[in-house]
Amino acid sequence: MRSDECIFCKIVRGQDEASVVFQDDHVIAFMDLQPVTPGHILVVPKRHAAGLEDLPVDLGLRVWETAHRLGCALRLTNLRCEGVNFFLADGEAAFQEVFHFHLHVFPRFAGDPFRIQADWRVHERAQLDATAEAVRQGLVALDTLDR
Repeated sequence: MRSDECIFCKIVRGQDEASVVFQDDHVIAFMDLQPVTPGHILVVPKRHAAGLEDLPVDLGLRVWETAHRLGCALRLTNLRCEGVNFFLADGEAAFQEVFHFHLHVFPRFAGDPFRIQADWRVHERAQLDATAEAVRQGLVALDTLDR
């Protein structure tokens, strides 16, 4: 997707509406149109990056820093907030719908509608060790990329 077609880029440029909570030179945070719970915020880098692989590390740190601050702020509001989730969907298989990197920050409370359904079962140590080795190999490959 080109940045001139991206809804988040349009928000950054002021070409589309958003209920902005915070912005600086690098990030913008605004209310999600389809909130999981009241207070659901999206933290978006102003520079277009479709996903993690397109996002410079320093900009990712700025997104996280902003999300951390907003998560703390949610706890100090009059919104129902007994906990906070940070949710990142990177790629279609991970349920990313808008292909401009963004981090969800939303308040949680007992009985709220958000659920993650998974097969939560303990794995054997050998399988965990093999998976850890695969991730270590991925780190080696990442270090060889010209980023």
